[in-house]
Amino acid sequence: MAKHRLDQPSRGTKAAKGAVITGAIAMGSIAAGQAAAAPVAVPHVGNIELGALGDQLTQHKHDAKKKGTKGKVLKVRNAKKGKAAAKKAAPQAQVKVPGAGTFAIPGINQNQIPKEFQPGAKGGIAPQVRQTVADKAVMNAKSKIGSPYSYGSAGPNAFDCSGLVYWSYKNAGKTIPRDSYGQLHGGKAVAYKDAKPGDVLIFNGGSHAGIYVGHGRFIHSQTYGVPVHEDSVKTWALTGVRRY
Repeated sequence: MAKHRLDQPSRGTKAAKGAVITGAIAMGSIAAGQAAAAPVAVPHVGNIELGALGDQLTQHKHDAKKKGTKGKVLKVRNAKKGKAAAKKAAPQAQVKVPGAGTFAIPGINQNQIPKEFQPGAKGGIAPQVRQTVADKAVMNAKSKIGSPYSYGSAGPNAFDCSGLVYWSYKNAGKTIPRDSYGQLHGGKAVAYKDAKPGDVLIFNGGSHAGIYVGHGRFIHSQTYGVPVHEDSVKTWALTGVRRY
């Protein structure tokens, strides 16, 4: 029993063997014991003879220093080449902006740019259309379609006929007469054939009013039980058209 315990390898030896195996795998070298001794210091174990592996470890350190310098240079060169290739491969379109010049837009191809924006094209970005007071009044009137009729009301939740016209213009930035008879005598007289969206239409001798929206249609608040809606001008007795 005593001899058996004496023959057992020490913990240090086991650690040394582990170091040999680990080193051989990591470096891809020859296993220990195949060549002449070349002691290598192993932390917490001591100097271990690793044979050819020790020689390769020493040579590897020496080669690593040389390769490290070359590797850095190679990495820098490859990085530069990679950036240049990426820059060359990335799509970039030219867009013409009238009055400003031609600009590069990264991330899209030239064939994705509309013809009117292509360099050399006669077109370009169309000028922004400015909304008139009349345009805004039409939009305001349309936004109230479905609201209930209420005599003497001028919004924002219920309207009589002239109240809808008055509210639509007031919220477009222009104050006009409040009642339909006042609206008939305000603004500028226009022939119906020349009517434009936003013109105020007066019916029944002056007792009813609405806002023209074009194509023979107008919006008005008619009477109790009938919400604000769009209607045909021809179904009503038109008295006059006023432009504000």
